[in-house]
Amino acid sequence: MGGENPDRHALFVTLGVEFDPALLELALTHRSYAYEHGGIPHNERLEFLGDSILGQAVTVKLFRENPDLDEGDLAKRRASLVSTVALAQIARVIGLGDYIRLGRGEDQSGGRSKASILADTVEAVIGATYLGAGADAATSLVLRLIEPLLADPSRFGAAMDPKTSLQEAAAAHGGSNPVYAVTNTGPDHNKTFHATVTVPGLVSATGAGSSKKQAEMAAALEAWTTLSTDGA
Repeated sequence: MGGENPDRHALFVTLGVEFDPALLELALTHRSYAYEHGGIPHNERLEFLGDSILGQAVTVKLFRENPDLDEGDLAKRRASLVSTVALAQIARVIGLGDYIRLGRGEDQSGGRSKASILADTVEAVIGATYLGAGADAATSLVLRLIEPLLADPSRFGAAMDPKTSLQEAAAAHGGSNPVYAVTNTGPDHNKTFHATVTVPGLVSATGAGSSKKQAEMAAALEAWTTLSTDGA
């Protein structure tokens, strides 16, 4: 279904931020929608801004709370928290994909589940929060969004290298190596890849992305999350 249907107020409540609804609408507007509607503004400038705010907030958080970690370890943790796979997972948790304004072709080819689009939209929403509610509100939003990762340190590694983490989890559960199957849809210049990963007898999960690798990583993180939850 189209991304214009869900009530935006519900998303404001989920985000816990109040600012001009027009800014949120811009943050949710993908370039494919903008091109189909006469070249209206889209969210890439907000994404650029949000990426910087995200990186700063995560860096300061990690620096303050991990005084014993060296630069290399801090950099690895930051990379996992701001990765496309991690941000896409955050977007799925809050149901952000339902709200994104996509062009018809992008929507029909699975754009709402594409990791790159989800991650970019998270960054755009952060940028909109900064402009509409200020730096403190934007930082607070970032910290709320990444809290599930911070609360579970094992997810640092899983978000950074989901395929290795899944392989290790499968072995720990007595399973065989994960098996991946990938298909793709859409034109050559804008393909969406859909991956299914299966650990026979243990778990099966799917993921999507703008590349085969991204789709496999998204599927692996989903499967790892299921295995980790089941094993808790």
